[in-house]
Amino acid sequence: MPPFWSTATENGVVVARYRNPPVNYYTDVALGELDALVDGLATESVRALVLAGGTPGTFVTHFSPEEILAGIRDREALVRAGAVRSGRANRPLGRLAELPFPVIAAMNGDTMGFGYELALACDLRVGQRGNYRYGLPEVRLGVVPGAGGMQRLTRLVGLGRSLDMVLRARVFTPEDAYEHGLVDELADDALRTAVAIGREIAALPPVAVAAAKRALHAGADAPLTAALVLDGDANVRAKGGAEVVEVLTEYVGLPPNRRREWLERR
Repeated sequence: MPPFWSTATENGVVVARYRNPPVNYYTDVALGELDALVDGLATESVRALVLAGGTPGTFVTHFSPEEILAGIRDREALVRAGAVRSGRANRPLGRLAELPFPVIAAMNGDTMGFGYELALACDLRVGQRGNYRYGLPEVRLGVVPGAGGMQRLTRLVGLGRSLDMVLRARVFTPEDAYEHGLVDELADDALRTAVAIGREIAALPPVAVAAAKRALHAGADAPLTAALVLDGDANVRAKGGAEVVEVLTEYVGLPPNRRREWLERR
């Protein structure tokens, strides 16, 4: 069987596409592939990662319902290995936050269930206009999101909205998802826009990007006093980067009336 994930790299931006026609269901085998993909990226010179669907009309529709049903029918295995299986799903998603560069979800089609859990594990989410649906509809099927989706959703939009979305098994059009804060940006071509964002961040000093990402993720659940320490540590790390003197020298070399324009450039 060919791999589910394929990658292409240009100027430090890796585009990883998931393909499992006809509707891009996720599978147990693909979980291992994603883990291996993250392993490979950790050893390469990567400045940004974009995840996208490789089957038209889908990012990842959701996890394979056939595999879920087979696992539930094997009651003994469910009790014995249920937590282990959930850990296998959580591991690669959690590792995305540990990568020292941005991970951007190009939600170029249906993105529900595990697909939206994967998108939530990314740093940024770009939705695509069209007849697509985003959300966590698991409760409608008698299960619940098992790869961190409920907790990441709560951190993204708050407990009240998360309860409304998950308990009612709501799915949204891309436009409604954007209005509810489920995606960060809406585009006619999510992949093209996500790659453009990746290139934009890839052009910034990488040590500063990595330090900021680390502090933001680590501080999201920490008390303010502890989070402020993380910010201070990130500040020191960024100042140790190879590019910082060159970049600041360029900036201070500009007349003051041109510096704002420099900060706004893309």
